[in-house]
Amino acid sequence: MYANWASDPEVTKYLTWPTHTSVDVTKILLADWIPRYEDGGYFNWAMEHKATGKVIGNISVVTLYERTEAADMGYCMSRAFWGQGLMPEALIAVMDYLFDVVGLNRVAASHDINNPKSGRVMEKAGMKPEGIFRAAGKNNCGICDEVWHAMIRSDRNK
Repeated sequence: MYANWASDPEVTKYLTWPTHTSVDVTKILLADWIPRYEDGGYFNWAMEHKATGKVIGNISVVTLYERTEAADMGYCMSRAFWGQGLMPEALIAVMDYLFDVVGLNRVAASHDINNPKSGRVMEKAGMKPEGIFRAAGKNNCGICDEVWHAMIRSDRNK
């Protein structure tokens, strides 16, 4: 994680968590994540490159809204694998799991308006654009406009 994406300021540029400054920062984060899996309501996956077995990114539910059966997603991946269609593939697989196994009705994600490539991932995964929330987010670039995309259960296979 540290070597492949968390320490790369280009990968973390539009993320809400800071670029990791040492492998120890990554180890502390992973130590926090691991016990969360025990309750069954924590959804955070490493992405493994099929050909090499190398961990190249992660995708997770950032916020789960049990009352409305919805989730907001986040994802990031090693720059070496950008543009190969891997993140849309991962997002589709995770959405399928969240709809079919977890039973959610809505899966959404947002991106900084200055990072349209992330929005393209959402569109390739079948999410529909919903709108722009002005000055609604904050990431490593500062306060930003968020562009939201979502898929609801009834959108699937249309």
